[in-house]
Amino acid sequence: MQRIVDLANDTRVYEVVSVTPLSFAPQLSKRTCNRIYLKREDKLAIHTFKLRGAYQKISNLSAKQASKGVVASSAGNHAQGVALSAKKLGISAIIVMPLSTPRIKVNAVEQLGAKVVLCGDVYDDAYQYAKQLEKSQDLVFIHAFDDVEVMAGQATIAKELLEQLPSMDKVFIPVGGGGLIAGMATYIKHYAPNIKVIGVEPEDSPTLYQTLKNNKRVVLKDVGCFADGVAVKQIGKQTYPIAKQVVDEVILVSNDEICVAIKDIYEDVRSIAEPAGALATAGVKKYIENNNIKNENIVSIVSGANVNFDRLRYISERADLGEHNEAIIAVTIDEKPGSFLTFCQMLDNHAITEFNYRFGSDAQARIFVGVALNEGLIEKKALLDKLSKSFDVLDMSDNSIAKTHIRYMVGGRATCENEVIYRFEFPERPGALLNFLKKIGSHWNISLFHYRNHGADFSRVLIGLQASDASKLEQKFDELGYFYQNETNNKAYQYFL
Repeated sequence: MQRIVDLANDTRVYEVVSVTPLSFAPQLSKRTCNRIYLKREDKLAIHTFKLRGAYQKISNLSAKQASKGVVASSAGNHAQGVALSAKKLGISAIIVMPLSTPRIKVNAVEQLGAKVVLCGDVYDDAYQYAKQLEKSQDLVFIHAFDDVEVMAGQATIAKELLEQLPSMDKVFIPVGGGGLIAGMATYIKHYAPNIKVIGVEPEDSPTLYQTLKNNKRVVLKDVGCFADGVAVKQIGKQTYPIAKQVVDEVILVSNDEICVAIKDIYEDVRSIAEPAGALATAGVKKYIENNNIKNENIVSIVSGANVNFDRLRYISERADLGEHNEAIIAVTIDEKPGSFLTFCQMLDNHAITEFNYRFGSDAQARIFVGVALNEGLIEKKALLDKLSKSFDVLDMSDNSIAKTHIRYMVGGRATCENEVIYRFEFPERPGALLNFLKKIGSHWNISLFHYRNHGADFSRVLIGLQASDASKLEQKFDELGYFYQNETNNKAYQYFL
């Protein structure tokens, strides 16, 4: 750990980076009754902190190592950091990226002079191929996080923070493989052990959280793909023992809470953070609320802003739900004239954001309604309590398939024998959807299908299949290697599909 501090104090990182701003967030501070500061790593040349660790590592290679060239695996930010560092130092670089990597990221790396090799569906596939190239071509592998030099490069952020705001009480840091938090926390605890270091992870990628909970490195079966910059299945072998000593706490946040944080950052500093870049800010808000924190100096690391423009639609839609500015509810009414009017009258002056209905054959109708809220959860509870006195009401604001699929589907309920419903996530690339259908549709009849491209690295599909034996179906799914979940018992499906 002392080596991380020494390397950070004697670094060449500032040959390619400038000290990034520490921006006060006035609106966020006012709402939370604290002084919130944003460490703007999005202001670096490649819009991410990854340049620091990559340059620290590559600039300290021996002349013999540098002459071999470097290789790295990455879906985006680390790739750009390695490419720019290698270009600056006159070293050849190969970057292995998954086939699902958006073209905008591939182009960015190529424009920095590195050779891009596309391989595999996910990061782990690209990593394995990059390690093969390391051996077969005698290259130097530059790890994205599990390297002391890389951690030292990221620790320079902490070095700047201690000079910019020595009176900070807490710092919130996003966690993926652990390189950023291990480096920063080591430096902070060395010089200011009183400052609390809190890691933030998505609920669907709790790598460090689960590792600390189990007191050993845990391999997650699946990781969420929304905050792709921290989608790592296992904390680093070198980063874990360090983080275990210097990190005070880890907090988990939902994807909707991340979307709200992206909005918060934009409203205060007019920068659009990527999901992983807003992760720490989401953690700040949740931690303050859960622990009733007041009047403290709190820093959030805005770790990157490399977000695809197409994803902004999805982020905007989910931000209202995450901020509790909208409620999605399912309401059962009598299938007879006047029922709609009675229901709408009970909404008083609430603005309706969405209203979906399809005639059914039974005596009851179920409607899918979005309602705007001005006072968050308190207002939602009051509305649900009021409606529940006259109708059967179900809150679907936290129902994944309701938010991702149902609200965009047209149609009604159907009677299909032996229908089972599954939610899938698979890498997005040209031909991926067709390939998915070929593997699934040739064995069982497809009775329902919904797919919507959000401009992300992964696609989300809701599929209905007629299968008398779900176990055989899931054996086939396991062969695909994609994340899936049985949603047959989900109320959103049972009510509307």
